[in-house]
Amino acid sequence: MKNMLFVLLFVATTALAQDYPARPIRLIVSFPPGGSVDITARLVQPKLSEALGQTVVIENRGGAGGVVGTEAVAKSAPDGYTFLVTLSSHTINPFLYKLNYDVERDFASVSLLVSVPQLIAANPNAPAKTLRELVAAAKERPGFYAYASPGTGTPGHIAVELLKLRTGINIVHVPYKGGGPAVTDVIAGQVPYLSLTAPAALSFARSGKLRALAVTTRKRSSAAPDIPTVAEELNLPDYEVDSWVAMFAPAKTPGPIVARVHKEVARVLHLPEVKQKFFEQTADVVGSSPEELDRVVKAELKTWAAVIRDAGIKPE
Repeated sequence: MKNMLFVLLFVATTALAQDYPARPIRLIVSFPPGGSVDITARLVQPKLSEALGQTVVIENRGGAGGVVGTEAVAKSAPDGYTFLVTLSSHTINPFLYKLNYDVERDFASVSLLVSVPQLIAANPNAPAKTLRELVAAAKERPGFYAYASPGTGTPGHIAVELLKLRTGINIVHVPYKGGGPAVTDVIAGQVPYLSLTAPAALSFARSGKLRALAVTTRKRSSAAPDIPTVAEELNLPDYEVDSWVAMFAPAKTPGPIVARVHKEVARVLHLPEVKQKFFEQTADVVGSSPEELDRVVKAELKTWAAVIRDAGIKPE
């Protein structure tokens, strides 16, 4: 009887996938328009709609570092018509907020879409001209230097707190309400150093308004190959902070539907014209399998739990 039920279920879900999609699909973006998550969704949207033969509608639901939109997807029907596009703060938020969802239990991974580094940068007149010099100076004068980030618990904040834990330095965190104000004050010399997503900061570095010190991903950014990684600059092979953008579905979304959407998303990401647009945004295309994204989520939940605990990070 159990075998028969399994066969019937398999046939039913396979038939569902063959008829899918039969109506428009929602991509809930858990951040406001204009940021890296929204840009990623909008670069994928038209080609994905074309591939699936249905309209793909983007719905921005920003708030609480991505929590508002993420919760909306967790509570959506697992029918393949609602997906989440969100930032790597997905694996940070469980340790900063009381959530009405479980990151592992309530979502089905679809694909890690792109990899985006944080950029550690400085005001051009700041005393340390390299990350190695900053670490050395901070060791000599603990608590003297400061860095700006877009806010407590953001990948920019986490990137430097992980650096502090790995090197034993003490530099003061100055949280802002967004990347724009943080960049403005660092350029003005109000705060000497900055940690911010690369697409938001790199243009200022290229124009000379900021000095780029290092990117936080394990590999150098293909769009900025001249900027060293934190890992190579400081000989910290286990250091990595990737502010990735990924796609998830509500848990229990039928496997064949997840597989279909993953296949089309991965194909769209690797179209030459789409890859070029991401390159211009300082993002490296990934298009991972659902299983690979599962592994990233599990690993980062473990890492960020330890970092947030050891650094004593509390929500604002």
